[in-house]
Amino acid sequence: MSVYVGNLSYEVTQDALNNVFAEYGSVRRVQLPTDRETGRLRGFAFVEMSSDAEELAAIEALDGAEWMGRDLKVNKAKPKEDRSGSFDGRRGNNSFRSRY
Repeated sequence: MSVYVGNLSYEVTQDALNNVFAEYGSVRRVQLPTDRETGRLRGFAFVEMSSDAEELAAIEALDGAEWMGRDLKVNKAKPKEDRSGSFDGRRGNNSFRSRY
């Protein structure tokens, strides 16, 4: 399980985020995604801790908490959607369908 941390300051660092979550248990990994084009932080992160109990404690304590001038949004991370595969008609360019 992983924890999603949203509404982060663009000035946040992995070390700072690690320190905040370490108060609730052992942090295994912190991921701070960056924008591919600009290299800037995207304003959210994923934190993986050693146990579900530690992650739940961090979620309960930090969701809605103010940190670095922002109200954090902290919850269980949802599995990443599979963006590969075939066209399903619900997303993407529908111009092919409209021509026929």
